[in-house]
Amino acid sequence: MISVAELLDEPNLPGNYFGYDTYVRGDLEIGLLENRRGDRLIAIPDTLISALYAGIEKETGQASRLVLVNCGKWWGKNFYTRFLDAVTDYYDISLAEMDMATFLNCLQECWNTHGWGKIDLDATHQKRGYLIVKTTNSPYAKQLENANRPSCYVEAGILTAFFARLTNRDLEAVQISCESLGADSNRFVLGLRDRLSSIDVLIEEGMNWEVIMERLLSD
Repeated sequence: MISVAELLDEPNLPGNYFGYDTYVRGDLEIGLLENRRGDRLIAIPDTLISALYAGIEKETGQASRLVLVNCGKWWGKNFYTRFLDAVTDYYDISLAEMDMATFLNCLQECWNTHGWGKIDLDATHQKRGYLIVKTTNSPYAKQLENANRPSCYVEAGILTAFFARLTNRDLEAVQISCESLGADSNRFVLGLRDRLSSIDVLIEEGMNWEVIMERLLSD
């Protein structure tokens, strides 16, 4: 039988590191937000994101999509570094040693606590070299003027950089459905960059995400 003394000597089992009540700290009177490690956080209103999209489109025109994706990639690299440091320090294991359930739970809780909506991974086509990343309630699903294509460019950049660094491979996330166009979620195909080159043409032709996946899997 385990004694009470033995239980007291055991280290505390790690819980939900990214739980909002314990992760986000701050002083509302002085407008200060921090995470549990003391890193500064910033609250970005929805109107600011919309204004950034509109401003970048006005200044850069057709290049706005590339600009936003590159912003997301820069953000994603830094996000991966912070996520890696926090998770490995808290659980005392590397990401490579972490089981998939724990990793996915950490990513989902982190995504939600930062106000980016919900995220999930669909590994149905993993053996074919594709991973579907689904997000909902995304603050980045902002439709650009006169656009008829998925518009979570920042999110696509974040996912590209995050998973490329996680796997140390030349991966890219390409969006194939978007809440701004009435879809139930934002879907991104994650795979090797050269295998996703045909998606842009299919999107321009107005293909839905099911048809796009059929075309990819048939190649």
